Amino acid sequence: MRFPVYLLIVAALALAQTPPRPSPARRAASPTPVDAPPPKRPRAPAPAAAGPHWRDLQFPALRPVTLPKVETATLPNGMRIYLLEDRELPLVNGVALIRTGNLFDPPDKIGLATLTGMVLRTGGTRDSDGDALDEQLEGVAASIESGIGETSGTVSFSALRADAEMVMRTFRDLLAAPEFREDKLTLAKTQLRGAIARRNDEPEGIAAREFASLVYGRDNPYGWRMEYEHLERITRADLVAFHQRYFFPENVRLAVYGDFSAPEMKAALEKLFAGWTAKGAPVPAFPPVRTPAAAGVHLAVKHDVTQTFFEIGHLGGQLDDPDFAALQVMVDILGGGFSSRLFRRIRTALGAAYAVSAAWDADYRHPGLFRISGSTKSASTTDTFRAIEEEIEKIRQSPVTDEELRTAKESVLNSFVFNFDTRRKTIGRMLTYDYFGYPADFIFQYQKAVAAVSKADVQRVAQERLKPAQLVFVAVGRPADFVRPLEALNRPVKTIDLTIPEPKQTAAAADDASLALGRKLLARLQQALGGAEALAAVKDWTETAEFRFAPEAGGLQVTQVDRWLAPSHFRQELVFPFGKVQSYCDGEVGWLHTPQGSAPLLGEQLKQAQDEIFRAYFWLPLSDRREDRQVNAVDESTLEISDRAGRVARLKLDPKTGLPASLAYVSGSAGSVEERYAAFEPAGGILYPRQITIVRGGGRFADVTVKAVTVNSGIQLEELKRRPI
Repeated sequence: MRFPVYLLIVAALALAQTPPRPSPARRAASPTPVDAPPPKRPRAPAPAAAGPHWRDLQFPALRPVTLPKVETATLPNGMRIYLLEDRELPLVNGVALIRTGNLFDPPDKIGLATLTGMVLRTGGTRDSDGDALDEQLEGVAASIESGIGETSGTVSFSALRADAEMVMRTFRDLLAAPEFREDKLTLAKTQLRGAIARRNDEPEGIAAREFASLVYGRDNPYGWRMEYEHLERITRADLVAFHQRYFFPENVRLAVYGDFSAPEMKAALEKLFAGWTAKGAPVPAFPPVRTPAAAGVHLAVKHDVTQTFFEIGHLGGQLDDPDFAALQVMVDILGGGFSSRLFRRIRTALGAAYAVSAAWDADYRHPGLFRISGSTKSASTTDTFRAIEEEIEKIRQSPVTDEELRTAKESVLNSFVFNFDTRRKTIGRMLTYDYFGYPADFIFQYQKAVAAVSKADVQRVAQERLKPAQLVFVAVGRPADFVRPLEALNRPVKTIDLTIPEPKQTAAAADDASLALGRKLLARLQQALGGAEALAAVKDWTETAEFRFAPEAGGLQVTQVDRWLAPSHFRQELVFPFGKVQSYCDGEVGWLHTPQGSAPLLGEQLKQAQDEIFRAYFWLPLSDRREDRQVNAVDESTLEISDRAGRVARLKLDPKTGLPASLAYVSGSAGSVEERYAAFEPAGGILYPRQITIVRGGGRFADVTVKAVTVNSGIQLEELKRRPI
C-alpha cells in the first residue's frame, strides 16, 4: 500500500547534495602548504649572462634518515604497546591495530567487518551514546575514530596533553566494550546501501572495482562484493559476536606517540587496561589468493560517458618479494609519470589518452595487482589498448636506457623521505611491520635494493613477471563510439553485468487454504477502506504531506506533493532546504529534475519508483483484479500480495477495524521498511491515514503528516509528464 515516495526523496537528496568524488591518485604529488602566502608578482629581471645548463647542476646527497627510539613492552593482559616521545607539540595520539579484517566476513554477511568498524565508534559506550561522545570530544578538540579494512582494524585517538587521560578512558571503553546501539547500526546500513546504489555512478570506480574482482575472482573474499541482501542479514548480535571474536588484548597492538614520558605512559596504560582481560583463540591466517582464469577483455557498457575508462593488468606480488624493488623501477619506467613510456606513447604521440599510469601494487601477506589505468577518447579505445600491449612487450624484450633507469630510480628514492616526515608515519610503519611479521628495517632494505637495481634486473623482472597472455582488460564506455571493436584485439570479449541485485524477497508458501484466507482478508480490507467499488472509482488523487526525518536520518523537514493518475502514472514535487526536486514515472520510464538539472530515472531510482507504483495506496487493495498478482495470507491478520516481478508487500490488518495497521516490504537501498498507519480520515469516500511512521531496519526513519488528499480532480496526463525547464 504505497505511501509517500520517500525512497525517491533519499535518492533525490543524494543526487542533489553528493559532491563528485575525485579519482584515486596514482602517484602522490608534492604538497603545497595551505597557509602559504600568495606569491608576489616578480619584477621583470634584468638581462643576465647565461648560467649553467640544468643538467650540469650539482646537489648534495640526501642526509640518511634516522629513526627515533620507540619503546616497546607487553602489558600484563597480553597487549603489545609501542611508545614514541615527541615533545614538539602538547598532543598525545594513539592507534590500536587489531588483527581482523573483512577477509573474515561470512560469505552470506559480506559487510559485517565494515559495519563493526563503523558502529564501534558511532554506537558509543554503555555510559554515553555516540552523539554524546561527539559533543564531549569536540568540546576539548579531541577525536576517536574506528574502522576495519581488508586485513586489519583500527581504533585511534588524538587529544591535547591536558585532556589525554579522559580521552584515553573513552578510547579504552570503545576498544574493549562498545555498545553497538541499534539506531547507529541502522544508520550505518543506510549509508552502505546508499554506496551500493551509487556504485555505478563513476566510470573510473566501476573499472577499478570490476578489475580487482575479475583478477582475484568473485567466489572468494578478495573478489566478493557487498550487496543489499548481505546487509539485510546482519544484526546487532553479529556485530557483538565479531567484536568478541577479534577484539581481545593479545590480538591488539597499541602505539602511542606524543608529549609524554615513556615510563609514565607505560604505567598509565597498565592501569588503564588492567580490567580488560578478555581471552580469545588465535586468529587464523588470512585466506590465500587463488588465480582464476579471467584473462580477456571485459566491457561494462555505460552510455552517459564520452570517453572510455580502463584498467589493464593481472595479479601482482607481495612486498617481501626479493624482486619488489626492481619491479617498482620497471613499472615507473613503463607508466610512472610524464616521462614514462606509456605517457609518451599514448598521450603525447597518439593523443589518445587523457591519463595513463602503471603500478605494481603489493600487499604484505597476499599478492596485489599489476595495473595500467587511465581514460581515452572513445574512438581510440581499441587503438589505445593495442598500444599498451605493444609497450608491455617492448619493455619485456628490449633493455631500458641508462637515462630511463636513472630517472626511475631517483623518482623512487627521492620519495623515500616521505615515509618518515611525521611521527605518525614513523611509528605506524613500525607497528605495521611488526603486525605483518616484517623486519623492523624493511624500508631500509628496500631503499638499498632500489639503489642496486640494474638495467638487466629491469628486463629480467619484466620478462618474468609481466604476463601478456594473462592480461585482464576492463573497459567502461560506450562501444557504439569505438572506431574499431574490441574484438580486434584477438582476445575473448565479455560483457560485465552492472545490475545491482535487489534484496531477495521470498513470498510465503501458498496453498488453497492460505489463498482462500487471503481473499477473505483482502475483501475485509476493501470494505473497511470504503468498499471495492469506491476504490475502483478513484482515477486520480493528489496528496500533500510533510516529512520529518529522524536526527540519525538527517533531521530534515521536507514538503511533498504527489499526483497520481490511473493506471500507473505519478508526479512528485519535493521542497528541500536547498531547492525543489521533481520526478515523474509511468511505470516503465521516468525523469528526475533537481537544482543541478534533469536526468532520466535509471537503475535503483527507477526500480524504487516501480516498486512504489506496485504499493500505491488506492491500487494495492484491488490486487485481486490483477492477473499478475497473488493474494495470500501469512496468518489470520496478515495479508501478503506479490507479483510476477518478485515484489512482495505484507499488510497487517487491525483485527478490530480491518484497516491497514502497517505495510512491510524490502526495497533496494532502503532495506527492510515498515510503514505504520494511524489517524484515518475520509478522502473521496476512502479512509486514508493522516499519520504515518516510517521504520527502516527496526529504527524510526521519519514521521509523516498528511495535510490534504484530493480525489478525482481531473489530473491530465500531459500535465504530469511535462518536465520543468
